[in-house]
Order: sequence, then structure tokens, then C-alpha cells
Amino acid sequence: MRPKRPLSTGSLFYAALLCLGVASFSADSAAQEPLEIPVVYITKLEKERLPLSLVEPIVTGKGLQGARAAQKDNATTGQFLKHNYELIEVLVPKDGDLSASVAEQLAMGHRLFVADLHGDQLLALADQPEAADALIFNVRAPDDNLRNDDCRANVLHVMPSRAMKADAIAQYLGWKKWNEWFLVHGTGEGDIAFADALRRAANKFGLKIVEERAFEDDAPSARTDTGHAEIQKQMPVFTQGAEDHDVLVVADESDIFGEYLPYRTWEPRPVVGTQGLIPTAWHRSHEQWGGTQMQRRFGKVAARDMTERDYTAWVAVRSIGEAVTRTLSADPQTIRDYLLGGEFKVAAFKGEGLTFRTWNGQLRQPILIAAPRALVSVSPQQGFLHQRSQLDTLGYDEPESSCKLQ
Repeated sequence: MRPKRPLSTGSLFYAALLCLGVASFSADSAAQEPLEIPVVYITKLEKERLPLSLVEPIVTGKGLQGARAAQKDNATTGQFLKHNYELIEVLVPKDGDLSASVAEQLAMGHRLFVADLHGDQLLALADQPEAADALIFNVRAPDDNLRNDDCRANVLHVMPSRAMKADAIAQYLGWKKWNEWFLVHGTGEGDIAFADALRRAANKFGLKIVEERAFEDDAPSARTDTGHAEIQKQMPVFTQGAEDHDVLVVADESDIFGEYLPYRTWEPRPVVGTQGLIPTAWHRSHEQWGGTQMQRRFGKVAARDMTERDYTAWVAVRSIGEAVTRTLSADPQTIRDYLLGGEFKVAAFKGEGLTFRTWNGQLRQPILIAAPRALVSVSPQQGFLHQRSQLDTLGYDEPESSCKLQ
């Protein structure tokens, strides 16, 4: 008979945390009246962008499946404490009225939201007068302005900002001593915003952008009969003649041309950024700190790999569960005060408990540096120090931020 495989350290750690969360309460707490915790997951459906290669499947339910997985985890703890978690899934149609859907949920008394929305949509939700006493978790929008001038007291950010990701990749490049960058960016709004974050990161860590080029949206499709040949001709010419550089850094959030750069540049240089070696909150190759256990548990729920939005939605719902367990309350203000109060930590398979920054509501977290099929590194990198938390070397630190939620 094959011996049973022992539980991994990550599995034991996660199970211990769940047990500890339950055992730390008195019999009087366990005997209290049932507590109802409705959590609204809200998104507006949109047409999924086709991947550049048929190797990558079209993934649906990003974010939602992560919230569902966390709901199951919360229910495991909640059953011992008579805490009844309900995940209310509000999937607004492409031509639907998002504001009306939000207003309907607020009118029903719901005040805990997991917002899988773009930046402008998130602000529209947060700024509804009835949402002033709500608590909204941003699990999608990376916009830096949402953590600065456009921050809101009723919003906490689980998705890393563009500045956090840019700082993460810059730290790794600095550690590698790849100090001179050739920056190529697209012309979409997200492309330009990430390029701005990369410029800021280069300046912050003493790196140098030796040249920049903008790529117009006219890349041929690799799926046509002659597409690969056209791309093979176009990309070397586009990158020809650049100033001497160590690495090509690409900002192509639109995913239009960046995937065509590796192995096709004029000079043989690594490609990093939105394609090639990427900074991300989660990656399917992540196995450390119990990551394999998370990957397998999620696969049982969704029958696919976990995406970054799945992960951030999972963390948001689990953060609610942790706060409710510790405070024995479903009141949004009580939960917010606990999350920002210095005692909160959520175990999220990144080697340490994650916490929220008090000045802008951003979740501190390590950023994975990943190749398509392998985890390469994790930032912050060794040697980048901070007086409070090394994680605060990523993104806007308190003195840099124009948001003061305190």
C-alpha cells in the first residue's frame, strides 16, 4: 500500500490558522445568536478579449470564482460561530445600468461590497450617497489615482497598484544590475499609465531609461497564414537602432503587441513588464508558502487555474471573514476599523500576514515576478529597506501619498 503523503507546511499552517480563529473565542461567543453576513460581489460583464494565442484559453468568471472559493473558506470557520456568510452575485449585463444595480443593493441594506470594477466604475459606486457607510473592496482597478487624489474612505484596495508592480519589477532589475532600460509602450490608457509608473520606479531606484518608443496599434495577427512572417520582420525593425540597453521594458496592458517582442528584438535582450517577465499579485506557477494547496483548492471550485483577479477577490472575501471572526460583528465601520487598526493580518499564501496601509487603504503584499511557466522571484528584493515594513518599498509610501485616510 502506498503511504499517505504528509500534509504540506502550507496546508498545516492554513488549517492551524482556521482552528486558532475558532478556538480563541469563549463559549459565550459561540453560543450567541446567529450572525448574518451578506457580501455583494459586483461586476459589469464585458466581452472577453481574445488571447493572442490559442494556447491560452478564454477564461471566464475571473474574480467571481475567487470570491466563491473564499466564501467556502469563510463558511468553514463560520459554522462553528453561527456566522452565516452569503455571497450575493451581481453580474450586471454589458448593456445594464451599474448604478441602478448598486442602488438596489444599497436599498436592501447591503453594505459590504467586493467590487470587480474599472476605476471610473469603482468611483461611481463609492460616491453614491447611500454608500457613504459601506465598505468596498477594490479587487480589479490598479489605477494609482485611486490611491492618491481620488482615494475614498469607504474603499480598500486589494489589487496592487501599477506603482507597486512597477516598483517590484524595478527592484528585481536593480538587483540583477540591469540598470539601463529601453521602454516600449502602447497608446492605450492603461499602457500610458503603466509607462508612467515605470518611469517613476526607474527614478525612485536610480535606474535609467535610455530610450522610449510608442507602438501604434497596427500589429499583424499571428493567426493569419503569413502573420508570423510579418511579425518576424516588423519587431526587429521596430526595435532597431535603440540606445544601448540591458533590458526591454514593455507597457502593453492592452495585450496587443507585447507578446510579439520576446525573441524578435533587434538586440538579444530580455523582455519584462506586461509581457515576458511580469509583476503580478498571483500566478499559476506559484507554489511557495502553501501556494500549491491554494491552487489545488481553487481548481476544485473553478476547474481552471487561479488568475490575479480571482486571487484579489479571494483575499477580499477572506479579509471580511477574518474581521467578522475577530470582532463578532458584520458592521462595515467595525470591520474597517479592525482592518486598519493594526491587529489585522490575513494569511494569503505569500509567506507573511498581509495588512492594509492606513493612509490610502492599499493592501501591503509581496509581488510575484513570474515568467510564463515559472516563478522567478518575489519582491521586495533583499537590500531594499524600510523603517516600518519592507513591503512599503512597493508603491506610494506615506510621505509620497496625497491620500490621508487617517
